[in-house]
Amino acid sequence: MERELSLELIRVTELAALASAPWMGRGDKNAADGAATEAMRRMFDTVSIQGTVVIGEGEMDEAPMLYIGEQVGSMNGPEVDVAVDPLEGTELVTKGLNNALAVLAVAPKGQLLHAPDMYMEKLAVGPALAGKLSLDDPIHTTVEKAALALGKPVSDLTVMLLDRERHEQMITELRRMGVRIKFLSNGDVAGAMAPAFPETGIDLYVGSGGAPEGVLAAAALKCLGGELQGRLLPENEEQYERCLSMGLTDPRKLLHVDDMVGTSDVMFAATGVTPGEFLGGVRYFPDQRAETHSMVMRAQTRTVRYIRTLHYLPNKPLLRDK
Repeated sequence: MERELSLELIRVTELAALASAPWMGRGDKNAADGAATEAMRRMFDTVSIQGTVVIGEGEMDEAPMLYIGEQVGSMNGPEVDVAVDPLEGTELVTKGLNNALAVLAVAPKGQLLHAPDMYMEKLAVGPALAGKLSLDDPIHTTVEKAALALGKPVSDLTVMLLDRERHEQMITELRRMGVRIKFLSNGDVAGAMAPAFPETGIDLYVGSGGAPEGVLAAAALKCLGGELQGRLLPENEEQYERCLSMGLTDPRKLLHVDDMVGTSDVMFAATGVTPGEFLGGVRYFPDQRAETHSMVMRAQTRTVRYIRTLHYLPNKPLLRDK
């Protein structure tokens, strides 16, 4: 993939963020997600790729656009797999909460895992802990190993996870050990990325969340030098068979980053919709301008670019209704 592609990808996430941000706090998650999806799809037509959506808004009969298998891009340029979440954290936007993102990842064709829409058990860490922990260990062992590797007491560790009833037992154990816990209401991709940014103060991300979001987070962490380990959690025979139909011969296999995003290059782009741990949200100004904060990363070079953009909204025809 050409490095010039990175700026084209940022334009895609920027437009999705700008389209969904007006719905902040309005309580209509379908409208917010629909606006982001339509804007992202429109902008993809301008990007010089021959892309196939492998993680998107659902199957063809479930989503009008950015569905799994859809062809995106100008059809000039490299053949690539595309993973998207036009609005990662719909509930966050509708309630005006932090950490909503527009995100996407692109890798050479055949590299991205076709992750089914089900839960995935996850363990995400930054560069300091990459290769030093295992999802196969119980949580108390993971915490002890992390504290030892980081050279600090267990009580100084901060663990992030989604605030869900299914995590009750893990939360009880973490509290028993004296670990600091930071809860997320939503925003699985941002949560898994957080340990790779020292300014967040997060050491580990644990628990279960969406499998598609796991692949997107794995792409980001590969670019950042971190690590994500995952294991699919099919809840019934139908979900198990769906894994098999998508080419996963062992649905309960422990997955590493290379299993999810391949061994070659991958690019990841994100734009903040609401303010978050490492990106600002969309801000509006009186003169019909809006500001976005974005990041774009590439695994091959481990380059991370932060981009602050001022947009003059009347000159954004792709934001207008068609």
